[in-house]
Amino acid sequence: MLIPHSETDAAYVIRTAASEGKTLALCGGNTRSGFGNAVEAAETVSSRGLTGIVDYDPGEMVMTVRAGTPAAEVEAALAQNRQMMAFEPMDHRGIMATTGEPTIGGVFAANVSGPRRLIAGAARDSLLGIRFVNGSGEIIRAGGRVMKNVTGLDLVKLLAGSFGTLGFLTEVTFRVLPVPPSIETIVIADLDDEQATNAMAAAMALPVEVSAAAHLPPTVRHHFLDGALPGSAATVLRLEGLSASVAVRAEKLAAVMQAFGSVTRLGMEESKTLWREISDVKPYAGIAEKPLWRVSVAPTTGHRLVAALRLEAGIDAFYDWQGGLVWMRMEAEPEAALVREQIHILGTGHATLMRAPAAMRPETPAFEPLPAAIAALSARVKQKLDPVGIFSPGRMG
Repeated sequence: MLIPHSETDAAYVIRTAASEGKTLALCGGNTRSGFGNAVEAAETVSSRGLTGIVDYDPGEMVMTVRAGTPAAEVEAALAQNRQMMAFEPMDHRGIMATTGEPTIGGVFAANVSGPRRLIAGAARDSLLGIRFVNGSGEIIRAGGRVMKNVTGLDLVKLLAGSFGTLGFLTEVTFRVLPVPPSIETIVIADLDDEQATNAMAAAMALPVEVSAAAHLPPTVRHHFLDGALPGSAATVLRLEGLSASVAVRAEKLAAVMQAFGSVTRLGMEESKTLWREISDVKPYAGIAEKPLWRVSVAPTTGHRLVAALRLEAGIDAFYDWQGGLVWMRMEAEPEAALVREQIHILGTGHATLMRAPAAMRPETPAFEPLPAAIAALSARVKQKLDPVGIFSPGRMG
């Protein structure tokens, strides 16, 4: 593995590889190794040598960090000023069965987000600026250099979620938020998936500023808070903010939710633990032999997808993002193709294969095939940013 320790070194490594036609797999802490389609590259280049906080002004709530800086180091620096990353990034090490330290560049390259995406968006929505090395070995600052034939495209947004296929991130600048002084979670017990979908929709329609909404069916409920959640299933709604405000909003929300089922309330520490476990997909950590899907759908259709699949396959699932994100574990490899078939029947959503046995990967693409027009645009952008095609070949399909 090649680990450059400066942006100039990274540019030299990439420029040399481009001149030799040598392909490169790009990574940060390599904690998402195995995700995406198989990459066949001559070398792996990691940003782990590019570390340190370049600039941080708590008053402006903006931070600039070198891409290889551990995400935990960034979070610790923010915590000293009672601030946080708005998008609540998940830690993939559990479900990917990897070790090492996630890097802040990897977080943005994968466009990671957690339960707060409902109100704060994903990583790319907090990203203000980047520095990266393109496939020709040139150092690019987004907005600081106009690249021929890509004018009008937002390079910041393009690099976020590109999984190392468009450029080697060296630096990121992003917005942060204050840590809420109070957190409370409303728990509604014993709802089935459809009832939970209706309850979450009702909660989101209220003027109480729900910051996260999830449903934990009976098959997974016991994995959270060491099984301490009430009932056989738990529908959970998070409120954040000033203590007095949270108390008032929690009373209003609990009163409305009582029409759906038995309501209990969790305090701040239990809430923190619960939502970290939801973000990190705790029920499916360390079970690498089972296919794991991440399905994005309209919040009102997730339960219908799961119900349709249960008629044909052995699956286990839970819901985040008000039901718009379904984490789904399949019991058998041959059943995996049914996921995309059912999404096509529903007419909405897309499925990403997060983890699968090695034998399954060649036959099942990790990502949904792009529509022809978007695929053509993606190919043009790829050709401009990585003209020789050396970055992570095959990862996106």
